[in-house]
Amino acid sequence: MADAVNQVHQEFWRPPATETAFGQERTNTCDECNTEFIVGSRYCHACGASRGDLNLVRTAELPGLNELSSLGKRLGLTVPAVTAFLFGLICLLGALGVGVVYTARTALDWQAIQLWRIEWLLMAIAAFGAGLLLKKTS
Repeated sequence: MADAVNQVHQEFWRPPATETAFGQERTNTCDECNTEFIVGSRYCHACGASRGDLNLVRTAELPGLNELSSLGKRLGLTVPAVTAFLFGLICLLGALGVGVVYTARTALDWQAIQLWRIEWLLMAIAAFGAGLLLKKTS
């Protein structure tokens, strides 16, 4: 019965057997420490490095506090200042988007659209002003 199963004999001192897929040779080993991955694992059990060859479905994630703080460090700003800056950019996009979404057919429509643009621009000015007040003074 054991002869019917096609097994790969591997000595413990040799590297793991390689698989050939579409003409490319790849191994199921860690790039950091060259140990073989456990089947279905996302990380190396020896060094903890992530496994890069898994085809996992990536979900879109919103940036969190860590991303905002790293952006703030690159720009030399605090997290509240970066948040105010991003809110100001969103308000500027809103001011531009009002003209795309709404069309003016009469003079009254045109006045309403201009009023909405003014409101969006005032919010952007307030957000940029808050960002200036919250920036790091050094």
